[in-house]
Formats: sequence, C-alpha cells, structure tokens
Amino acid sequence: MSTTTPTRREPGSRPLIDKAQYGLAAFLVLAGGYVLLDAVGLEDGFADQPVQPYAVPYIVGGALVLLGILLAVATARGDIPESDEGEDIDLTQGTDVRTVGMLAAVLIANLALINFLGWAITGALLFVGATRALGSRTLIRDIGVGVALSVGSWYVFYVGLGVPIPAGILDGVL
Repeated sequence: MSTTTPTRREPGSRPLIDKAQYGLAAFLVLAGGYVLLDAVGLEDGFADQPVQPYAVPYIVGGALVLLGILLAVATARGDIPESDEGEDIDLTQGTDVRTVGMLAAVLIANLALINFLGWAITGALLFVGATRALGSRTLIRDIGVGVALSVGSWYVFYVGLGVPIPAGILDGVL
C-alpha cells in the first residue's frame, strides 16, 4: 500500500474530495466579487490618464473570481495538493519565548519612537534589533545595512511616492 496521496484520481475510482479547497475557492470568489462590486463605485480620473483608477480593481477582482472558479473545477476533478515531505525545523522543540519577546519589544519600541526619532532612525534600529534577536553577531554590518535600508526606503516613499513618512529629529536633514 502506498503512503503517498495521489494528485489525481484513478480512472473508474471515486474522486477524492478536499472540502477545504472548496472553502478556499468560495472565499476567492467572494473576495473577488466584493472587489468588483467596490470598483463599480469608483469615479473616473483625469481624462488624460491612460489607465483609469477603476482598472486595477477590475483586473484583481476578475482574477480572484477566475482563480476561485478554476480551483473549484480542479477540486471537482479530483486534484488535491501534495503534502509536504517535511519541514526543516524540529517540531519537538517549544517556542523560543525569549526571541519572540525580543522581536515584540523591538516592534513596540519602533511604534513608540517613530514620531519622535523618525523612520530613518527607528527603521535602522528595527533592523538591527530584529537581526540581533534572530542571532546575528555582526553589529557593524547590521547597522550599515539597517541605515541603508531605512534611509533608502524613506526616500523611496517620501520623495518617490509622496507618502509622508515621519522624518523625526532628522527633519530638514533628509
């Protein structure tokens, strides 16, 4: 007897039914339908825009509905996902509460300090704190990468995309 689960049904046999896949298919269709319904209420943008604001929600909503229908059809045909052969983690070990606590503390500190210090500083501290909590021992490299990522992302969002991210104490410097 084989221990692997077939991905397709054998000719003449009863199809395998995976009810969770039907649930996921229904969720995709409902989510896509909601996006399409919500897109109907969007107004036209400027006349000179080649792509109107409602175009993307129609594409995303249509894709979600189509994927939900295709998943339901594949499930009805007997296609089931392959089970994972194994994980690269030891499931007998418990949760590392110390690491989770350190990551939570870094995130909470970022939330508390971002308006005062600004993203450029707290983003670097967030990166350095997270890498230290996860076991990195190269502090100088972590600081350099953290500063490059936080300052770079600040410029991309603030200057490139026009999203106002707090500059904090570096207001006027950045």
